[in-house]
Amino acid sequence: MTFGFAPASAAASTSAASANRLLEPAEWAAAGIPLLRDPREVVSGLHARHHPQPATAVVAVLDPDERLRASASFVRRPAPADGWMFRNVLLAQLRRVIPHDLRRRTPVRTAVLLYCREGDARWTEEDGAWMWGLRDACTLHGLRCGAYITLTRDGWQVLGEGRGGRRPHSASAPEPFATSEAAPPLPRTGGAASEVLRRAAAAR
Repeated sequence: MTFGFAPASAAASTSAASANRLLEPAEWAAAGIPLLRDPREVVSGLHARHHPQPATAVVAVLDPDERLRASASFVRRPAPADGWMFRNVLLAQLRRVIPHDLRRRTPVRTAVLLYCREGDARWTEEDGAWMWGLRDACTLHGLRCGAYITLTRDGWQVLGEGRGGRRPHSASAPEPFATSEAAPPLPRTGGAASEVLRRAAAAR
């Protein structure tokens, strides 16, 4: 790490970033964001459910077993990236789809954010504003702040963790939603029960 005085232009940039409320990657990594056990499954499930296009954000709430409890998607309005504005829109979406957990001493459920955008997978100030907004919205709704995931033409990436994949990506066709929530197989039983099941299937 290097210490020193920032030039005037850098100081102005830092001041502007502070005014816009964003988190740098190092700040995000130091915040102790819980790791997803299976980020590919989470990303694929949200992609199949919401079919995000560039400028679409998907906020989702997971239970302690990483099962999806609620989710909402919305298109980002063309305006300067501001964490405070992002916090407000994320909080509004969370309040719409799931009750708050403010009465709990310790958060149990976790909110994650998937943002589909143009460009490559490298961190941008827009990402930093989304990170700030997600963290603050989670605090105000009694949730744990979870992963921030970008979806670009390069694929998906969990920022701050270095984990990612090539599919899905921002231009890929969504997989059928049924594949992520397949019905349980029919029981393998013999005799009359099997015959009843076969007849029911044939009658459909």
